[in-house]
Amino acid sequence: MPKPGPLPQTSQTEATGNSKWYRCLSALIGRSPKGPHRGRPSKSSRPLATVRISPRTRSTLDGLSDKDNLAGNTEVGVREILDAAGVRHWCGLAADALGRVRGEIDGLNVFPVPDGDTGTNLHLTVLAAAEALAELPPGADAERTWRALAQGALLGARGNSGVILSQVFLGLADVLGKPGVIADGQVLDEALGYAAALARTAVAHPVEGTILSVLASAAAAPPTGGPTLAGVVRAAAEAARAALSRTPEQLDVLARNGVVDAGGAGLCVVLDALVAVVTEEFPDGYAVPSRAVAPSRAVAPSRAAVPGGYDLADRSVTAGEAGGGGYEVMYLLDASDDEVTVLRRTLDGLGDSLVVVGGDGLWNVHVHVDDVGAAIEAGLAAGRPRRIRVTCLHDAPHAAGRPQAPCAGRGVVAVTDADGLATLFESGGARIVRREPGAVPPVAVLVEAILAAGDEVTVLPNDPGVLAVAEAAAERAGDSGVRIAVLPTEASVQGLAALAVHDELRRFDDDVIAMMRAAGATRSGHVEIAEQEAVTSAGICQPDDVLGLIEGDVCVIGADVTETALHILGRMLAGGGELVTLIMGRTAPPGLTGAVEGRLRAERPGVELVFYEGGQERRPVLIGVE
Repeated sequence: MPKPGPLPQTSQTEATGNSKWYRCLSALIGRSPKGPHRGRPSKSSRPLATVRISPRTRSTLDGLSDKDNLAGNTEVGVREILDAAGVRHWCGLAADALGRVRGEIDGLNVFPVPDGDTGTNLHLTVLAAAEALAELPPGADAERTWRALAQGALLGARGNSGVILSQVFLGLADVLGKPGVIADGQVLDEALGYAAALARTAVAHPVEGTILSVLASAAAAPPTGGPTLAGVVRAAAEAARAALSRTPEQLDVLARNGVVDAGGAGLCVVLDALVAVVTEEFPDGYAVPSRAVAPSRAVAPSRAAVPGGYDLADRSVTAGEAGGGGYEVMYLLDASDDEVTVLRRTLDGLGDSLVVVGGDGLWNVHVHVDDVGAAIEAGLAAGRPRRIRVTCLHDAPHAAGRPQAPCAGRGVVAVTDADGLATLFESGGARIVRREPGAVPPVAVLVEAILAAGDEVTVLPNDPGVLAVAEAAAERAGDSGVRIAVLPTEASVQGLAALAVHDELRRFDDDVIAMMRAAGATRSGHVEIAEQEAVTSAGICQPDDVLGLIEGDVCVIGADVTETALHILGRMLAGGGELVTLIMGRTAPPGLTGAVEGRLRAERPGVELVFYEGGQERRPVLIGVE
């Protein structure tokens, strides 16, 4: 029988198939000695973001600039319908235009939080849509093109305004992407009205003087010279610009700062790009209003009507009613419509700036909260959250002023939900943060643990849902001067592999790199019991089915824990491996370790096996292959 031993030693196998580890490794190279090491510098000190564009999308954008002579004001002809080629052209041109002016739009950003990233977020959102379109075959029809545009924006939406813009694209796709629809001026006019209504209903508490007001005015504008495509888009763009200039009169915080709404300014650029594509009249540049020398006086809010029979009920609030949570939480969510209805109510009670967009089982959730854990747990209760992002906003609350590191030294903080796992991490020298199974720890608790661990700290989240919370805690604790590296460990076996090579005598950066390599070289799997019927990547599971997962994806549905564990272990070893680690849960069958030992002796005698008692409740066994 295999015997419990010291913490597993990492093999010499390098992480060759997981790009997230290489992104984290490269982020450490050349980093300033102060501030958190998490793949990006702290918001307070980082310059305008460098946006990565795929070669295919880059060539598309470059081709647009060359072909259409953006600086030449050429006029070739006017489109009468917005076909698939026109949609591609519009999205590419809008992404390029936002990339040129995102810094200016960032400078306008004062509402709902003055975090200076609205232009960047809009650019990233449209760029994600352009990436999705670039993946389509050249002959894709309008229906498929509109769906790709909407889906790409939904998956890549960033920030409050980016999420709202993704809903605009979804509204346009719902109308213009129907089979057999000819996207002429009259249909586009209807689609704009529908998109404006859809975007407004996605916002829990709409505020006038924002992108919603600009969008409503654009949708309500009567076509210039009749309902031609050019007439509709010209009128929409002109009305949007006029509405943008009125936003300081509707929102007091804009007037006090002498700016127009940043999200509305970005929408105007997107509409101007649409005018350019339809009319073939390309401007020298895209205007973004600068700060006013003498800010205007705010007046009472007003609303624009939306055409097409779509009701925009009186759902508005004054700016004073829109509070300010300390953290921005965003995630994609796989959930039913009914569960999302409950989620909206829950999140609305936790914070503000709530926007939930999407449909057909896939949603993008955005909210500002003080309790990050509660917002993520609400998503876990509703369905399957993924791509969780937590951003610490400027006004994040501190319990007693700005935190200060109470001690010097090198430390490791590990998050876990089980007694046995806590003992394993503690034996390796880590400071433990406990969480309940299926929950995430509060940011404040993680901050306290980081500051107590020393002035050079590595954090092991050991769960996908905890990763974003750990990054938010690192950003907040990093303000005190602590150097922090959050390793993207999504399983306890990866955290243990990282901790096994931790060496306080190495330089901090070298130690973090070694830990990252060890974690990245560890493939993770586990067995769990289904609690309800669900659709998985391996088929439909029923309550009490045994699920075998590798890297978080269900790869087999079985009836026996031991057989399921042997199945996923075989698949994990198909790519090679030198060391197998089993972490036994409370419900692990007694003969499991013996069965694994027998299988390895018969089929892979050169592979070493170690096992530990983890004590986890929901997962009978965790498996690591290094």
